[in-house]
Amino acid sequence: MSIAQIIGSRHVLAVQNLHASINYYIDQLGFSLVWQIEGWALVQRDSISIMLGECQDDISAHETNNHSYFAYIEVTDIDSLHQEFTHNNVEFVSQLATKDWGQREFAIKTIDGHRIMFGQELLF
Repeated sequence: MSIAQIIGSRHVLAVQNLHASINYYIDQLGFSLVWQIEGWALVQRDSISIMLGECQDDISAHETNNHSYFAYIEVTDIDSLHQEFTHNNVEFVSQLATKDWGQREFAIKTIDGHRIMFGQELLF
């Protein structure tokens, strides 16, 4: 009997304007469009994939406050990523800082109000 392996994950996010959200992920966060069909799109950067589903009439992530955090994305060279996002006028929720728990991290807010934390593990 073989043992199943989990080989990846995709985040699925409700967005109010699919076209605007696709452009945001491409132009400001450096993702690429993998595919798009009626009401849905898949964007990807390196090993992170995000499915965007258009839900024009649903409550926006802006309105969910703390529940709008959906991912902690581990990266290499966090300083360069922060600089890239600063250059691309990404909205930061928290600035780049070294934390007591051994991570260097920052958080952003997307145009739909979803918040994403990016972090790099520090070697002590």
